Amino acid sequence: MIASVFVGTSLDGFIARADDSFDFLPEGGGEPHGYDEFMASVGALVIGRRTFDVVLGFAVWPFGGKPVIVLTTRPMPSVPAGAVVERMSGEPREVVAALSARGIGHIYVDGGATVQSFLRAGCIHRIIVTRAPVLIGQGIPLFGPLASDIVLRHIGTRHFQSGLVQSEYHVVGASEPGRDIEPLWLS
Repeated sequence: MIASVFVGTSLDGFIARADDSFDFLPEGGGEPHGYDEFMASVGALVIGRRTFDVVLGFAVWPFGGKPVIVLTTRPMPSVPAGAVVERMSGEPREVVAALSARGIGHIYVDGGATVQSFLRAGCIHRIIVTRAPVLIGQGIPLFGPLASDIVLRHIGTRHFQSGLVQSEYHVVGASEPGRDIEPLWLS
């Protein structure tokens, strides 16, 4: 099982403003950033309840029929037609083990607190971060406190006409059974 993060941030590392908006991130505008290729490789998404509630407010459900696992103990609201959503709770390693037992080989972990808890548990293998050329000063950080350093191996960086800069990193020593991870977009 490979667990990846694919996220946009401000240059100062925030994934959203304190009110959960991310209006500082430019819209895709037809410029390929690798998201479609990434999503095609994913078997399921794992998100926290706060991220789920934000996504429910979108005009269009962004994940199609891709299974979305929401980490929460609270009752779930109704979901859009065609959305495949499941509630789950447990520690990151338990969640990974449960999804792996279902034959899911690649999960997309999203949401600040969820990414942070999976990182601390050693369950994230790849981080793809796209930085917008803006400083917002405060908001929801992508990364939080760690008990120890997490060493990353830089795979590559590319930039786009819009000013976005995207970097891919693999987590050194993540809990993966001896399998190399193929870079997402480097040939």
